[in-house]
Amino acid sequence: MSSAGQDLPNDIPEQYRIRRDKRARLLAEGRDPYPVVLDRTHTLAEVRAAYPDLATDSTTGDVVGIAGRVIFIRNSGKLCFATLQEGDGAQLQVMISLAGVGQDALDAWKADVDIGDIVYVHGEVISSRRGELSVLGDSWQMASKALRPLPVAHKEMNEESRVRQRYVDLIVRPQAREVARQRIAVIRAIRTALEQRGFFEVETPMLQTLAGGAAARPFVTHSNALDIDLYLRIAPELFLKRCVVGGFDRVFELNRVFRNEGADSTHSPEFSMLETYQAYGTYDDSAVVTRELIQQVADEAIGTRQLPLPDGSVYDIDGEWTSIQMYPSLSDAVGEEITPDTTVDRLLHLAGELGVEIPADRGYGHGKLVEELWEHTVGAGLSAPTFVRDFPVETTPLTRQHRSIPGVTEKWDLYLRGVELATGYSELVDPVIQRERFAAQARAAAAGDDEAMALDEDFLTALEYGMPPCTGTGMGIDRLLMALTGLSIRETVLFPIVRPHGN
Repeated sequence: MSSAGQDLPNDIPEQYRIRRDKRARLLAEGRDPYPVVLDRTHTLAEVRAAYPDLATDSTTGDVVGIAGRVIFIRNSGKLCFATLQEGDGAQLQVMISLAGVGQDALDAWKADVDIGDIVYVHGEVISSRRGELSVLGDSWQMASKALRPLPVAHKEMNEESRVRQRYVDLIVRPQAREVARQRIAVIRAIRTALEQRGFFEVETPMLQTLAGGAAARPFVTHSNALDIDLYLRIAPELFLKRCVVGGFDRVFELNRVFRNEGADSTHSPEFSMLETYQAYGTYDDSAVVTRELIQQVADEAIGTRQLPLPDGSVYDIDGEWTSIQMYPSLSDAVGEEITPDTTVDRLLHLAGELGVEIPADRGYGHGKLVEELWEHTVGAGLSAPTFVRDFPVETTPLTRQHRSIPGVTEKWDLYLRGVELATGYSELVDPVIQRERFAAQARAAAAGDDEAMALDEDFLTALEYGMPPCTGTGMGIDRLLMALTGLSIRETVLFPIVRPHGN
């Protein structure tokens, strides 16, 4: 057996050294600080549920075996108190007394147990003299010796610490556990709502030979077996459309996508995405489904459509939502008419007047410039739930040309709380026009646009077999959580990517 301090650096915290010494002593005494089996008969929540109204200073005669993490401890001469907590946040008091466990076990409790340890207690369910539901122990055992102390109870962890050590955050902060539960409740509600509407869930490849379905930079890896480069998918769109070609008229996927781009309060390189496709529908239909879906999810996962804001007010997502068009709203904002025929030179001049920075080396054309100007002048001021409709053709190569407005496509973006949350299309199903759009994307890539889509011959082949009229949507689950809870994207993800210390 190695000594307690062997291989430890001299600058480790004193608390860590003390706890390491306790671990070593337990092992030397033949008491395993990390046992394999414990005779746990009840969870803390089950004990609480079984005795909701136990009278003050009473006994039950019922004996249980429980375990939990020590989050409070108070030791005195012949009686020690501790509060145990389970992973779901349930708490219960335990009492370790001289009369109940004997002198040796009482002394061991006082010497061995620290806040943060997980302990097992066997004993009778009682109510203390102060009316606190408790377990009066007749024996106890260390279940897992914690070598690191928990944060000081009255000192809140900052966001950086919470993100880097989410496991600690989950122990000490009920809100962290609640957000994790809400996320799963939201995902469950989405699946339920879509299945109720006849959608079928599928899984499509995470590793793809071409990065398609979105305007984004991919992560690249290499397959040793195939000796080719592969891409972590930036969207499942093109494979879901293949499913529609194959006969799945209503299909969806809810899974991870990866984009090698910036990380901030609304963006993450890895995130959960919902995409749905509905044959014989238009972008008008998918807008209705998306609104109803979000409202149903809010009802089931959050419990209200009046979402609380940090300032104490509420954000109302009930009822119908606002709808605006991109070109007319941009025209109103800049004070002159902007149309699909407005020249690139004029748009660049407007960008200069408005202070909108346009990268000179990115090869932005008309469509990208219109979207940049719109984001700066209109998008930044959106607050109420809003569908923004009818985008430039150049920036939406997978979208059907508008039925009645030349130069634009049938696409909408949904903004909630001023953040882009979802997008929807009337899908382009003509393989000849789709090939032309891909060719235009190839020219954009050659001009310096590193987010342009690659030409996917297999997808074009699928379209040539015939795809029915279709509408599709994409929605970020992390951003939906942001909209429903008001939290940053890093707070809605259990373990977000963070830069390692020292880099």
